[in-house]
Amino acid sequence: MERDTSLLADLLPRLTQLSGVLSRGRLFEHALAAAGLSLERPAMTVLATLHLAGQPLRVGEIATRMQVVGPHVTRHVNGLEKRGLIRRVTDPLDQRARLIEPTPEGTAATKRYIGVVEGWFTGALADWPEHDRRELGRLLTRLADDLSGHLSALDDEVR
Repeated sequence: MERDTSLLADLLPRLTQLSGVLSRGRLFEHALAAAGLSLERPAMTVLATLHLAGQPLRVGEIATRMQVVGPHVTRHVNGLEKRGLIRRVTDPLDQRARLIEPTPEGTAATKRYIGVVEGWFTGALADWPEHDRRELGRLLTRLADDLSGHLSALDDEVR
């Protein structure tokens, strides 16, 4: 079966450009500064993961959602706990286990950060018709899910 390489030829440079804007453009760093926060990117990602979950999570679940290993999350959870931005609570389903939840200060910090990022994206898409904004969201979700599934399957084949 022949593949249409023109789609990849058109898409790959745009994905590379977007990746560069988000990483080299230092979106995280600029948003943290604008929100008045001095956190490392992974620590902010832990807080954002908890915020998006809307419920306390185990360290392993945070790691899964961030697509990293548990010890990486544990290190940042410990730092966030020392700063009073998260706390450990007993898992009601297993009294031996602990869940991680944001403190009110952690929730406020996360909302400030997300507000800054949302403001930037809202500004960038302000002239887009509503239909185009919805379609972008739908297609980005589909692309991310499909690529994640495909790469996960490749990882499983390697193991």
